Amino acid sequence: MAFSAKTEYGVVALIELAGVHASGGVLQVSEIAGRQNIPERYLEQMLTSLRRGAILRSIRGPRGGYQLMRPPAEIPMSEVVACLEGEPAQRESAGRHSLEFDVLDHIAAQLERQRLELLASTSLQDLLDQRDARRQSQAMYFI
Repeated sequence: MAFSAKTEYGVVALIELAGVHASGGVLQVSEIAGRQNIPERYLEQMLTSLRRGAILRSIRGPRGGYQLMRPPAEIPMSEVVACLEGEPAQRESAGRHSLEFDVLDHIAAQLERQRLELLASTSLQDLLDQRDARRQSQAMYFI
């Protein structure tokens, strides 16, 4: 049920971009990669997928980079995950026609439904708020 490395890197980059969205900020791949210790070429692939998915826009030029196309509160995590991972695969049940496998398939379907509901109800803004709250509590701890 965990996220793939591709999705983790993409979401981390989106949180960085969400942090500068209100000021109209733009971040370059090298900035995000350096801050988060993500291989730059790999991150570029994630950001390209997110651009194709209409979550990001790219801006050319010396001060170019990437920027969110919408406010973070309008970007559900279900859309981000679908863009980076594709639609969830259906479980293969061919050749497994026992009650035990039916029970297992049922719980797997419930887990997937709950996962999708959580992702749909969580926005990029929610993740940014969680990050900022943790940053604030860490700052207070070190004072």
